[in-house]
Amino acid sequence: MPKVDIVDLNNRKVGELDLADVVFGAEVNENLLYEAVRHYQAVQRAGTHKTKVRSEVAGSGKKLWKQKGTGRARMGSIRSPLWRHGGTVHGPVPRSYAYKLPRKMILGALRSALSAKLRDGELTVVQTFSLPDHKSKTIRATLERLEARKKVLLVENDDNRNLSLGSRNLAGVTLVKSREVNAYHLLGHDRVVLSQSAALKLSEALGS
Repeated sequence: MPKVDIVDLNNRKVGELDLADVVFGAEVNENLLYEAVRHYQAVQRAGTHKTKVRSEVAGSGKKLWKQKGTGRARMGSIRSPLWRHGGTVHGPVPRSYAYKLPRKMILGALRSALSAKLRDGELTVVQTFSLPDHKSKTIRATLERLEARKKVLLVENDDNRNLSLGSRNLAGVTLVKSREVNAYHLLGHDRVVLSQSAALKLSEALGS
């Protein structure tokens, strides 16, 4: 069973925590991680791309010249796709890129990502995010003490107003709740900092 140190916001060890082996000690499945990240990015796509077909572009509907006798090719509309400023054929239209990924695959990828972070020494568990105020410089100083200086993912179990307000303007710092964390978040950050309650919640939710 994996065991991690619990530290306070000054990076001093205050205890130890036993984590679920099936969650934080699972075999890292890179193919599963790829599928989970691809699924998350597909769901996030807006899909608002749009081109105009010949019925939507500007231009008269009048026939440009008579059908026969001019020596030119017959042409019925200035909005033809063959012409400059004409409509687009088979262009993209608004659509959803979302698709369903089995729940077992999503949870398996999350276990793999958490195990990889713990294996690589990129996961820190703090006793609690008890901050004196909601200033960004307070959060930045706290992360410096925790040796989390690059892209940092903060995972909290409950609402924390000081943490939410103080971290939202910091570049490279993302705050998510334990029930919203996914493989994309974990792999996209160099350091993961979990509260003790969030680590226990993930162990309980993913261990069953």
